[in-house]
Amino acid sequence: MQGTGPAVCLGNDVDTDLIIAGRYLRTKDRSVWAEHVLEDLDPALAPRIRGAIIVAGRNIGCGSSREQAVVALREAGVVGIVAESFARIFFRNAVNVGLPVIEASVACTDGAHVAFDLDSGWVEVDGVRRPARPLSPRMVTILRAGGLVPYWRSCR
Repeated sequence: MQGTGPAVCLGNDVDTDLIIAGRYLRTKDRSVWAEHVLEDLDPALAPRIRGAIIVAGRNIGCGSSREQAVVALREAGVVGIVAESFARIFFRNAVNVGLPVIEASVACTDGAHVAFDLDSGWVEVDGVRRPARPLSPRMVTILRAGGLVPYWRSCR
């Protein structure tokens, strides 16, 4: 599984409340979540992340275990997330909703060209390739299926 897109750089410890603020969780309308994703971090980010790859530092997705955070990112059009480390529940929620997550330490400049290959285990930023922590074959299969629910439906 591969992906490419421009980088949108975030820092360390981006928690789920910054990804989607609790005030937007009164609705189940995912388009509202996508419209307001990352708003409390930077109100200009939501329109920039469609087709982009988020590149973050350590501990992205910390805080609550709300699945809505990864759903909001996926619905906003994020291609994948590259980070040095993820909060474990956020990481698994991302796989479960079909949002590729790549653990790797890379330098980031907004707008840089980012590419990843989950099967080969690498991420590349502006032509500089770095190894990524490999995902299990089952996780790659779940991501390729579009998430856990589509994966289980395909197993019938």
